[in-house]
Amino acid sequence: VQLQASGGGLVQPGGSLRLSCAASGRIFSISAMGWYRQAPGKQRELVAEIISGGSTNYAESVKGRFTISRDNAKKTVYLQMNSLKSDDTAVYYCKQRVMRTDLITGDYWGLGTQVTVSS
Repeated sequence: VQLQASGGGLVQPGGSLRLSCAASGRIFSISAMGWYRQAPGKQRELVAEIISGGSTNYAESVKGRFTISRDNAKKTVYLQMNSLKSDDTAVYYCKQRVMRTDLITGDYWGLGTQVTVSS
């Protein structure tokens, strides 16, 4: 199972970016999907997650600005980020909880994509 994240980049404060993370491989099903971020000198933190039923959970710092969504057919999770602030600058990682075709479940991580908010 591999996760491929994309969509990061440089954006001015107040701008928007959309991250995507697609899973591939021997996948039977995917339950939870999420985005985490790690800023320099800080621990990795949860940004947003969405479970198979569609329930979502957001970090307080991004509520009202970020929206997580998923496309089960494409095995892809998205993170729409609006009203970006300099504090949002970090490497963003996606994580998916995958049940493989051998029915073994595990958490898989993407390599990360850099988001830089700066004027």
